[in-house]
Amino acid sequence: MAESGHASPRRVVITGLGVVSSIGMGATEFLQGLRSGSSGAKPITVFDVEGFDHANGCEVAEFEPGQWIRHLPVEQLGRATQYSVAAARMAIDDAELDLQKWRSLPGVVSIGTTDGESRDLDHLVETEILHGPEHMAPELARRVPAGRLSAAIAQELELSDVEAVTIPTACAAGNYAIGYGYDAVRSGEAEYALCGGADAMCRKTFSGFYRLGTIAPDRCMPFDVDRKGILTGEGAGVLVLESLDSALARGARIYAEVLGYGLNCDAYHQVAPNQESVGRCMELALENAGIKPDEVDLISAHGTGTKANDVTEARAIREVFGARPPKTISMKSMIGHTMGAASALSAIGCALAITNRFIPPTINHTTTDPECDVDCVPNVAIEADLKVVQNNGLAFGGNNAVVLLGRYDGGPS
Repeated sequence: MAESGHASPRRVVITGLGVVSSIGMGATEFLQGLRSGSSGAKPITVFDVEGFDHANGCEVAEFEPGQWIRHLPVEQLGRATQYSVAAARMAIDDAELDLQKWRSLPGVVSIGTTDGESRDLDHLVETEILHGPEHMAPELARRVPAGRLSAAIAQELELSDVEAVTIPTACAAGNYAIGYGYDAVRSGEAEYALCGGADAMCRKTFSGFYRLGTIAPDRCMPFDVDRKGILTGEGAGVLVLESLDSALARGARIYAEVLGYGLNCDAYHQVAPNQESVGRCMELALENAGIKPDEVDLISAHGTGTKANDVTEARAIREVFGARPPKTISMKSMIGHTMGAASALSAIGCALAITNRFIPPTINHTTTDPECDVDCVPNVAIEADLKVVQNNGLAFGGNNAVVLLGRYDGGPS
């Protein structure tokens, strides 16, 4: 990107939200699902589950891509790309952006993912094994490159001056993508950013977690003493970021301000989280945002519902925030683990919580594990005057990303 002419960093705000999830499409339905403590868990139907003792997941139901994808041939897009493009269109519509004006402005499209188009890879590998590689469908092979998750957004919206990147940092990728967009808009290198994450459920990912012994039998129970693991999910979350000046000038609705973020990678273990590294990433985010620990009102935890993650994350939170940390919830109890979309959907949930002054619950909760020792707002949402919310994203390979959002109460940029 060209060097910016802006003398000082700009404040960056969220003005549009797009959601594809198992508990609702779009920001309004997603908000209703979070408020009511909805569950997206149900038996998996998108791939053959024969041979697995249990196979619940959080599938996206009744998704009609043609409702949002208006220019690209839908059949040429893999499922994750369809989710990504649909969520971007929703976010643009929600922000009430005049695309005719914005298309020619410099922008960023940053989308995080864990698997890209692994559902298509599932089909290709199955065909190769059963029938030989000569029978693999060329149209599926063309849909596989993960870069299409971001490039297809630019193509669908006919954006003519954008950098389109796909960030493959697994389950923290949504937060990585938000940080990428935040930097570009803050520096003045971009006038806007469409950022978030997307993934579709696939047999490969489910099988991998199943073999690790981390798939729950029926429901996800973060921080509960009887938790048994994750439920795989799917979907996409895309946020519109723009400068505060821009938002004020066009009279946009502002959901929240992006205050800062932190990233680190400890490379400690392929799948096990590292408490010191998780805590350090939270400290980096707080330092970047200029926020003190006692100013944080809520933590949206990574909160997968596995034995190791929940204890490690809770201990890291107490190290940073002390013996009485903020309320700490897990939206994965409702929407499952949506992989690369996870922290993006959680960030959207945080923005909605700030705007609507409530805390979403951690559902399926009976008894908090003493080793976790957090107030996870069990089962029922509560009203709350939130000013600063922290969103945690922790990924395999030690990739951690934490984003801080704040309420915008008016005032100059």
